[in-house]
Amino acid sequence: MKRISLIKMKARQTGTILEIEGGSAFEKRLAAMGISIGKHVTKLSAFVMRGPVAIKVGRTVVALGYGMASKVWVIPNKK
Repeated sequence: MKRISLIKMKARQTGTILEIEGGSAFEKRLAAMGISIGKHVTKLSAFVMRGPVAIKVGRTVVALGYGMASKVWVIPNKK
């Protein structure tokens, strides 16, 4: 079971959130956007040079900053 951060995922790659690094306030902030452990995510796009990462969780599209995305660990789905 290999885990990677959201920033290491490729565009259009899917996975399941395994871990969120950070305090309870950070986890609550992500939960308010629909991002929590066990949710399935699809990485839509990423900008070059530490830019924001766009992901889809359920029917919601969210753009996370590079720092926030680096703290979300995912188990990628195999194709």
